[in-house]
Amino acid sequence: MTSSSKTIGMLVALVACTTNALTAQAGTDTASQGEIRAVVEGYGRALAAGDSLTALALLHPDVVIYEGGHAETLEQYRSGHLRSDIAFASAVQRTTMADQILVTGDAALYTSEYTAAGRFRNRDIDSHGTETMVLLRTPDGWKIRHIHWSSR
Repeated sequence: MTSSSKTIGMLVALVACTTNALTAQAGTDTASQGEIRAVVEGYGRALAAGDSLTALALLHPDVVIYEGGHAETLEQYRSGHLRSDIAFASAVQRTTMADQILVTGDAALYTSEYTAAGRFRNRDIDSHGTETMVLLRTPDGWKIRHIHWSSR
């Protein structure tokens, strides 16, 4: 396991272990929740608009992205899968069905369930998915440190 994977695992475990306490405090850090939601939604809007510079600026330099059974670093994502994510986000309408933000200190967990509908690469898309993001508070604001997408 790489150092990056260990860090992500520890962050996810930390947030998972404190879910009950965080849920009880869900309304107490609305400023951070608003900032986190703005980053997550800004990332999605940037992809849909084909704005790779904005999308990449919202990612932490040590981001790890899990998608389609693969893990990608920022450089791997920038040079490869980012183009496909932009093409997909530009072609389909994504609707968030439910989401939750849990904050503890300088770490946050964002989870959502969504639908995606439209036409992509000559095929109709009508899918449901889940998204998990771990965000870290940095001197430059909240940055996405980990993304995991899964769809059916």
